[in-house]
Amino acid sequence: MITLLSNTSALLNENLSNINWLGFYLIEDGQLILGPFQGRPACTPIQIGKGVCGTSVEKDITQRIDDVQAFPGHIACDARSQSEIVIPMHRNGEVIGLLDIDAPIKGRFTADDQTGLESIMKILEKQIAQTVK
Repeated sequence: MITLLSNTSALLNENLSNINWLGFYLIEDGQLILGPFQGRPACTPIQIGKGVCGTSVEKDITQRIDDVQAFPGHIACDARSQSEIVIPMHRNGEVIGLLDIDAPIKGRFTADDQTGLESIMKILEKQIAQTVK
């Protein structure tokens, strides 16, 4: 799974403009632990239910945040980040982690970005289900 996540983070990082961090968090011992990523050092661990990432996992929803400063309880790992999209990752119907992407501009992520990234996550989830037992 680490290989799949590493290559996916590299591929997305190479093809998305105006981002400053992209990576995966995995659920381990009831919290989010940093997985493969591209960018500056990141916050870890993150408690489920805290910040954009923890809330996304707790509610099992994609979160597209136009202004992270306006999100109650936002965890600022990099002060340059202004907007964020977080998409839960599943295996066998259970949330096992997430994709997190930050941008240094407000309103970076569109509904089309969300649709495309969710489609990529579905492909990744199928690969994880087939290769990870």
